[in-house]
Amino acid sequence: MNGYQPLAVLLFSAFVAVTLGITAWVGRNRHGSAEEFYAGGRLFSPMENAFAIAGDYMSAASFLGISGVIALFGYDGMLYSVGFLVGWLVVLLLVAELVRNCGRFTLADVVAARMRERPVRIAAGTSSVTVSVLYLVAQMVGAGSLVALLLGGTSEAARAWTVIGVGALMVVYVSLGGMRATTWIQIVKAVLLMAGSIALTVLVLVRFRFDVNDLLNTAVAHSGHGAKFLAPGLRYGGDWTARLDFISLGLALVLGTAGLPHILSRFYTVPTARAARRSVVWSIGLIGSFYLMTIVLGFGAAALVGSDAVRTSNAAGNTAVPLLALNLGGGAGSTGGTILFAVVAAVAFATILAVVAGITLASSASVAHDLYASLRRERERERRRERATPRSEVAVARVAATGIGAVAIALSLLAQDLNVAFLVGLAFAVAASANLPVLLYSLFWRNFTTRGAVWSVYGGLIPAILLVVLSPVVSGSPEAIFPGVDFQVFPLDNPGLVSVPLGFLAGWVGTVTSAEPPDEAKHAETEVRSLTGAGAV
Repeated sequence: MNGYQPLAVLLFSAFVAVTLGITAWVGRNRHGSAEEFYAGGRLFSPMENAFAIAGDYMSAASFLGISGVIALFGYDGMLYSVGFLVGWLVVLLLVAELVRNCGRFTLADVVAARMRERPVRIAAGTSSVTVSVLYLVAQMVGAGSLVALLLGGTSEAARAWTVIGVGALMVVYVSLGGMRATTWIQIVKAVLLMAGSIALTVLVLVRFRFDVNDLLNTAVAHSGHGAKFLAPGLRYGGDWTARLDFISLGLALVLGTAGLPHILSRFYTVPTARAARRSVVWSIGLIGSFYLMTIVLGFGAAALVGSDAVRTSNAAGNTAVPLLALNLGGGAGSTGGTILFAVVAAVAFATILAVVAGITLASSASVAHDLYASLRRERERERRRERATPRSEVAVARVAATGIGAVAIALSLLAQDLNVAFLVGLAFAVAASANLPVLLYSLFWRNFTTRGAVWSVYGGLIPAILLVVLSPVVSGSPEAIFPGVDFQVFPLDNPGLVSVPLGFLAGWVGTVTSAEPPDEAKHAETEVRSLTGAGAV
């Protein structure tokens, strides 16, 4: 693949230069306030925010991972496309407008509006950072796979330096530009990704004369699995463990979107709740059309490249789309193949950079706004001194971005052989287990208490992380992160089927056993504010 490096590197460099230019320009014109850093001054229109949401959501897991899973496992791989898309309906119907009305910058703002602030913010902030780091790992694994393919192999050194480089860039984007620069980077990336996906989809359909039946039959012939490729059960079939894993993954994908910190933070960048709702409606159109295209790209890779060739290039399937582009352009050694391969690789790299910037901003905001600010306010109340200033919060957020980047880099180097869509599924499971229950209880349950909120977060977060550690993902199988050891106890790859109900159950138990009476006045105030927007920032 060495012949594809110069053009791809040139396109990589062009995107990085443009985005760094945006970051520098925004950084020069910013005012340094918390609202500017966390929410971009709330100045984005619904359409701009819709493209930014789409840019935040359509990650490397979508472009590289989903198509790769479909290319390897056919019908079962489509669960990711359907799950990611259906999750947006949950966001639209349950949380978008209410979250915009109740909060300022983070998930914890919504929950803390009617609870004792310090314990709730610590719990919600810890959960948000955990989910963000897991999501970051998936994006960086995608970056490592992509660059390893460009270098013509699976060079561990190339992967490592790529992950470190992406981590450094995301820290620069967040530290210098905040939400405004991150949003424009995501808008540019969304346009590039949609254009690239449309072009590849059209080329695949043209190759098969727009005969979808011919496309599927060819994919079956080149999959190595025969008719099973188009039937349920190739990946999540057979025994009951696999079937339960299928249900667990579906539950995590559908419910996890509404608990992702970097998605929730996007609702605060528009001036009103109505604008937030319109943003979600527009983004559903963009995201829906994109996920339909990932299905075509996945089956196209199976048909034109072949499942075995995809698996040989990357065991997890992360390089299916770049290999498909190479084939559509004329094959190895052709000018068209070189150009199309390089363009797709550059778009995928742009996707990764934009998404990691959004996730890092959301997680650093949780550290600064939820953890640091609440703890410092508590100490200063005790000492009767002034409260933490917004400017000091922003400084802490910039430092936190560096620390979060370092943790994500270290974990990414351990998970280089896992499929990025699968890794994102784990992040969704943790978000659905720890963030969604406390969010829904806070918005809709009148008697919900502080103890219930804290128990709900930790009651979903701790089991989800523990079950992942004890699952076949980490040990006990050849594909595990540590294949040489076996401390597997939990049989499912995705913990959502167990950890999501535990999160809801813990919140209920914590509330009904709490000696603290619910604050009726605060609940009434929050209810009116969430439904009408009265008093919203």
